[in-house]
Amino acid sequence: MTSPAVPAAPRIPEAVHRRRWVILGVLMLSLLIVVLDNSILNVAIKTISTPAPTGLGATQSELEWAINSYTLVFAGLLFTAGLLGDRVGRKKVLIGGLVVFGIGSALAAESGSPVQLIAFRALMGLGAAFVMPATLAVLMNVFEREEQPKAIGIWAGGVGLAIAIGPITGGLLLDHFWWGSVFLVNVPIVILAVVLMIALVPDSKDPKPGRIDLVGVVLSIVGLVLLVYGIIKGGDEGDFTSPQVIATIVAGLVVLVGFVVYEKRSDHPSIDIDYFKNKVFSAAIAAIALVFFALMGVTFFSVFYTQSVRGYSPLQTGALMLPLAVAQLIFAPRARLVVDRFGVRATTTGGLVLLAAMLAAFTVLDADTPIWLLEVMFFLMGTGMAHVMTPTSVVIMQALPREKAGSASALSNTFRQVGGALGIAVLGSVLSTAYRGGIEDKLGLLPAGARDAAGGSIEATLGIAEKLGPRGEALVGAANDSFLHAMHVTALWGAAVALASAVVTALFLPGKPPAAPAGQQGEPERIGAGR
Repeated sequence: MTSPAVPAAPRIPEAVHRRRWVILGVLMLSLLIVVLDNSILNVAIKTISTPAPTGLGATQSELEWAINSYTLVFAGLLFTAGLLGDRVGRKKVLIGGLVVFGIGSALAAESGSPVQLIAFRALMGLGAAFVMPATLAVLMNVFEREEQPKAIGIWAGGVGLAIAIGPITGGLLLDHFWWGSVFLVNVPIVILAVVLMIALVPDSKDPKPGRIDLVGVVLSIVGLVLLVYGIIKGGDEGDFTSPQVIATIVAGLVVLVGFVVYEKRSDHPSIDIDYFKNKVFSAAIAAIALVFFALMGVTFFSVFYTQSVRGYSPLQTGALMLPLAVAQLIFAPRARLVVDRFGVRATTTGGLVLLAAMLAAFTVLDADTPIWLLEVMFFLMGTGMAHVMTPTSVVIMQALPREKAGSASALSNTFRQVGGALGIAVLGSVLSTAYRGGIEDKLGLLPAGARDAAGGSIEATLGIAEKLGPRGEALVGAANDSFLHAMHVTALWGAAVALASAVVTALFLPGKPPAAPAGQQGEPERIGAGR
């Protein structure tokens, strides 16, 4: 490895170096819309589940697919997008991805059915797949190595900013406009980002790019879709033992195993499996995936808790989620200082334990818990996340050579998105199954068809109760009780996953390096050198 010589011989052109912080701002604007979209959607899912004309009347499984169609296409194409950026130029790929994302957003806003929304969200995922890895890859080629941790910390803080802006923006839009406005708002941001990108951001590419791995891309997408479809189907039916559900899940796992085998034997793999021989790199990737597994699943049910059980509006729900985002915004850029003092292992493990504790704390929430308690929990969850995301992102990005920045970013974001998709699918299915089990015996007086529909989600039950008038009042209380029980069960699953991630980081991430005059330069080399 020749990387120790990099700080002594800067490779960034002086003109680019001078405007590096402005470029970082443009990259964060591009990142903003990708993250903003999901955080806005989290507030809008209850409105979209409401029957027309207010919403689309989407079922819980359709809502999960509206989120996961985006995520699966996004995750499935990130490898190829990273390689394509390394090959043809990250700036070109970034601009192309932004344009596709903007078109998908405009079409999603005009969706006439849940199926159309799912399809257009997939198109948005296609565009986002080419945006996310390119932002980190450009960053790695604009900042010298010693400034990269600080830049990545600010970049991670941008995620917190997007999470902060998203729910509030979504709430304001839903208070004044129709549900499609939460997607249409992306279009002006895309136009601004493209103009600034053309004017300010330099292009870069890998001088020795690999060939595009079409077989690997197809196998990864097919495997993920089958796996997630089987999990969501099992939760929707409340039965994971049916032959169709088992066959779909097993088929997905078989295809994903085939993907790994193919990648190991390919001379131009989407994922270089050898990267994972580095235990530090693998542990950092696993931590990111498991964090998003827990967080996305919990965010999914918390919106129904605040809106359906507690009766808050979309705007109020957005405001309630602010502490989660504010904590990330405050602590993500500063997490590197904690790493300098305590090391990567202690920082990330501590963050994960805090996150697990807050997820477990959801079990104390009921229909009349003081809302300030939820605010404290959200703030501490954001604090924990900030001390996981920044250190692990630095570990991953500095573990590979600068020329492979697109591939490293793609790997990081792929496992983040796959973890999030599986979190929504698995924890959403746990929520759905637990809810159906709790409410079924309260639906005996309803006709068979209505009984099955009402057991699908709390929104479906409340919709039936509203139609019944005074006779449905008892059903509202039963729905709230069943949902709270289901939320408690789901939160404990999420907490267990976060704790498992803490064990991984405690075992495999590096501790605090020994004090040395050149400690700041030496640490990144140790992080990336564990083979």
